[in-house]
Amino acid sequence: MEIFNERELYPSYEIIGGKKFMAPSAAPTHGRVIMRLGTIIENYLYENNLGYVFADDVDIYFSDGTLFKPDLSVVLKKNSAIIDWRKGIFGAPDMVVEVLSYSTRKKDLTIKKDTYEAHGVREYWIIDPWAKIIDVYLLRDGKYFLDEEYIFPDEKDLEMMTEEERAAIKHEVPVSILDGLKVPLEFVFSWGY
Repeated sequence: MEIFNERELYPSYEIIGGKKFMAPSAAPTHGRVIMRLGTIIENYLYENNLGYVFADDVDIYFSDGTLFKPDLSVVLKKNSAIIDWRKGIFGAPDMVVEVLSYSTRKKDLTIKKDTYEAHGVREYWIIDPWAKIIDVYLLRDGKYFLDEEYIFPDEKDLEMMTEEERAAIKHEVPVSILDGLKVPLEFVFSWGY
């Protein structure tokens, strides 16, 4: 019987530039956004037999020694050879989602974005749960470009908008790597129903 040191198998840190950084626990709002988004993606993947979605308890190991615990990652079946079902993901997932928090915001917007780009993560979402914004970055020719910024306005915002501005609001976010899947903003950002 093989015995694993659980601390080594499931580190509670990330590695950036050879240095270990604590991976803080998520706040309830943060966790709720991830759970709701993960549910939508998981159902779509399962119904269409397309791949796997993982929450922030799965380690992503990159070839340069970087170790991240993204809030959400998606690996399509055609890329599933990178999954070691006992240890983590060794290579670039097809999609990664990070939910901003005060302690991770800077890394998510800079170091992590640059690392995901350099390693070929095709789609990167950055979610601001308080501003209720999803920024979608897509990889083209090895570089990320901001495909769209999706904003879920509150009642006060809607009152100040013109009819034309309200009509232009996009209520769903398409998942580029999953043709046909659109994520309703209201579902993602309604954590306190």
